[in-house]
Amino acid sequence: MNKAIFLDKDGTVIKDVPYNVDPDKITLLPGTAIGLKQLQAAGYLLIMITNQAGVARGYFTEAALPAVKKKLQQLLEPSNIKLDGFYYCPNHPEGTIAPYNVSCNNRKPMPGMLLQAASEHEVDLSASWMIGDILHDVEAGNRAGCRTILIDNGGETEWLKNNKYREPAYVCADLLEAAQYILSMDAKL
Repeated sequence: MNKAIFLDKDGTVIKDVPYNVDPDKITLLPGTAIGLKQLQAAGYLLIMITNQAGVARGYFTEAALPAVKKKLQQLLEPSNIKLDGFYYCPNHPEGTIAPYNVSCNNRKPMPGMLLQAASEHEVDLSASWMIGDILHDVEAGNRAGCRTILIDNGGETEWLKNNKYREPAYVCADLLEAAQYILSMDAKL
């Protein structure tokens, strides 16, 4: 079985520009490449898990998302980092575009994308981590059986800890600090 780092995209790996699919506006956050390189070197698969409600809301089409994935890979390539998977949920129950205006098990805070990725990449969820900048990311990871890290960079605005799944194992400032924490936990095993 493999171990994985499941990564939220906006506000975790790249600068959060709401509903952006313009590759020219996609930039890595400071420390991201170094942190991901360390995690990949430690044997973790790197799998992107992202809600893309802009499709359901009519801000962009699902056809725009492959260019986002391509740009992310281009940004990571100079550091010899490879994304092992890219999973997205285009749905939102308050969307205006059918058939995307539905609730589903893939949209975070539900764990569907993580469970699908784990199945397709033979991932041991108990040996894996979900890293994100909002409690929906934490909840999705905890529901899937991962350990979780919240990057507290201002992305979370509600701070609703209304169930046991919304409590992260660790809170930090950026992805580099998250990577260092994960590697320190691995060293204790």
